[in-house]
Amino acid sequence: MTIKATLLPILSASSLLAASLAMADDGLEDYRQRFEALPYLPPIPADNSLTEEKVELGNMLFFEPRISSSGVISCATCHNPALGWADRIPRAVGHDGQVGERNTPTVLNSGFLGSQFWDGREPDLEGQALGPIEAPVEMAMDLDMALERLVGFELYQQKFSAAYPDQEEPITSDNLAHALAAFQRTLNTPNSPFDRYLHGDLAAINQQAKDGMVAFVDNGCIACHRGPALTDSQFHAIQVPGSTDLGRYIVTEEESDKYRFRTPTLRNVAVTYPYMNNGATETLEEAVAIMGEEMLGREFDESTNSDITAFLHTLTGEMPDFDVPALP
Repeated sequence: MTIKATLLPILSASSLLAASLAMADDGLEDYRQRFEALPYLPPIPADNSLTEEKVELGNMLFFEPRISSSGVISCATCHNPALGWADRIPRAVGHDGQVGERNTPTVLNSGFLGSQFWDGREPDLEGQALGPIEAPVEMAMDLDMALERLVGFELYQQKFSAAYPDQEEPITSDNLAHALAAFQRTLNTPNSPFDRYLHGDLAAINQQAKDGMVAFVDNGCIACHRGPALTDSQFHAIQVPGSTDLGRYIVTEEESDKYRFRTPTLRNVAVTYPYMNNGATETLEEAVAIMGEEMLGREFDESTNSDITAFLHTLTGEMPDFDVPALP
């Protein structure tokens, strides 16, 4: 696996969108200038460089159900590779059949996000990794017990030692989190039809999608959905139908953060339904209409909605290569 090779097409997408807008219509110079490019790799903490050994270990751990209390739930249970690395149900189902309060976000391109979870309670993938393992409604596992289970397998002893060769006892919670994060940082989806269009293949998307791209910018969607993953990673207030979730407020207890949620990525949005924090929005067309009304104060006509939806479909990229591991 060449790790950086999975990132480069995404990086160039942000810096080239401006050019594509000008290419689509010379009258869009103002929108081109407003576009904010983010020309950098996903932030990787200095103490968690991506090595092949860490990625391989993280791949195994991502599919390992024995780090859950029941021994049957893994990270891949809710982040299923066949379902856009999400679960396609309104709200996640975890330990003992419990239903969580929020929709499962995809882990695709999650290394590009400025924070993790809908409420941003963790700054990066390393901080996020252990939360679901310990959460009573998800994997409901005591972390020390999870580590004990891993220690009991010689193969895991070998894999942790290979990934962290300078440590005498490498099976630790920090290394568990870092390995999982290392694997997730490789789950990127370059070479979508939109990426190919940005690289000069003008036939990669049809005219309706091009019209939708223009409408996406013209109506202000790009204010929050920009950069490599088409998200600003900021928090915006929205009360979607059926949701009483207080969002970011639960983390900060700041009155101004009530009902604020992190802007989700739009990459692969067509295959990561249902939508919104409570998963109650079933179709992409419905999501576009809700966002127009709630966030932009606009009621899109049927043609505009269809055009923007067509554009969003072009953001589905090539799914990442990975191995279904042979677990011990």
